[in-house]
Amino acid sequence: MAGQPTEGRKAPDFDLPGSGGERVSLKGLKGRTLVLYFYPKDDTPGCTVEACEFGAGHAALQRAGALLLGVSPDNVESHAKFIAKFKLPFTLLADVDHAVAEAYGVWVMKSMYGKEYMGVQRATFLIDGQGLVRRTWPKVKPEGHAAGVLAALKEMKA
Repeated sequence: MAGQPTEGRKAPDFDLPGSGGERVSLKGLKGRTLVLYFYPKDDTPGCTVEACEFGAGHAALQRAGALLLGVSPDNVESHAKFIAKFKLPFTLLADVDHAVAEAYGVWVMKSMYGKEYMGVQRATFLIDGQGLVRRTWPKVKPEGHAAGVLAALKEMKA
């Protein structure tokens, strides 16, 4: 498994189905600043907090020049329900075979109630228009994370 991309390095390319039925790739977003956040599962407590905070801050992220994309192993149908339930104003990408999570080093061994399993480690990457990783948040706590990302984005643009 690959380690997480480091700041100043090229972000791994991806090409995934989006919640709106479109395919989304890093190559296709050349020239755009991207906030790419990985989360474990649609409609679970921490993931809902994180998604709703990103939703509330979405207009500010857009004003700062960034495109926000969420990535989880859930399928497009699950993403559509999650978006509708919480009125999320951004696209979620379906990484059902977790290949992109692996490329970004966030597909890791986790443990819950004494059982070990593979899953997504919550992490966020700020990627510039040339595809370089400008900032990483390797182990995200959902509460307040969206505000921290926005602050870093504004700092990057300054």
